[in-house]
Amino acid sequence: MSNGTPLGDFLRARREALKPHDVGLPEYGRRRVPGLRREEVALLAGVSSDYYIRLEQGRENSPSPQVLEAVAQALKLDAETADHLNRLCLTVSQRPRDRGESGVSRKLLQLMDGWEHTPAFVVGPALDIMAANSLATALHSGFAQFDNLARMVFVDPAGRDFYQEWERAAHSCVAEIRAAYGHDPASARIADVVAELSAHSEEFAALWQTHEVKSKSQEGKHLKHPQVGDLHIEFAAFTVNGAPHQQLVVYQAEPAGATAAAFETLRAMAAGPEQAGAEQAGAEQAGAAGPVAGLAGDQ
Repeated sequence: MSNGTPLGDFLRARREALKPHDVGLPEYGRRRVPGLRREEVALLAGVSSDYYIRLEQGRENSPSPQVLEAVAQALKLDAETADHLNRLCLTVSQRPRDRGESGVSRKLLQLMDGWEHTPAFVVGPALDIMAANSLATALHSGFAQFDNLARMVFVDPAGRDFYQEWERAAHSCVAEIRAAYGHDPASARIADVVAELSAHSEEFAALWQTHEVKSKSQEGKHLKHPQVGDLHIEFAAFTVNGAPHQQLVVYQAEPAGATAAAFETLRAMAAGPEQAGAEQAGAEQAGAAGPVAGLAGDQ
């Protein structure tokens, strides 16, 4: 991933992302380095320049909590990114040894399968799809493979059309993998995914170097399925008990809305041609009898 240390790479990226005026420092003439100088960060953090330089060069591996808090404040880190900074400073012996189950539990699989009207899937730290119910699979049927969210966003051409807010999806994927990396910098799987995507996508490589950190948000998504059109969804992500490296992602549609109707069409299509025809006919009858919006209203 880099020739430096995880801590040094992070500090350098966050320092270069700031301008002097962001931290109340004067700016005179041309600067030979992007962002802040190391000496300026040291000044703001109240540590010596030599000490801060050792941090970035990986020659100081055990900074005190007080120093890390001061550096976080100097670099204008939010709470989540400051936590990431602290995790990067943990030694191997300080990191949790039990990463949880390697597979998805049978009970969780049964739970997801029971959600016939709700797409649900489980992702790993590198955003690998570890399990999905039938509606989630149908929702992502326009991709060559429903196997890794980051690869689907950056490499599969379908991603540009499916994710209507593509730039937001791209930033989110990279920031989520970066957050997972902070928990386990030695993860071979994360290293493989980062190397693969960096080789195939200049956009991924550039975003990875920014060291932005963000866990999954609860914001809505605007998607576009090649067969049922626009989808406006809300979603939630949950850490799986007993497998903290797994996240259960659940998509939801507004009840009786156009996206909910589209979900029903996808469910019928996934069930098979005969059942799809019967359920489509039922949906058309219901649409004629009541105010429930059909697909055309969401396109």
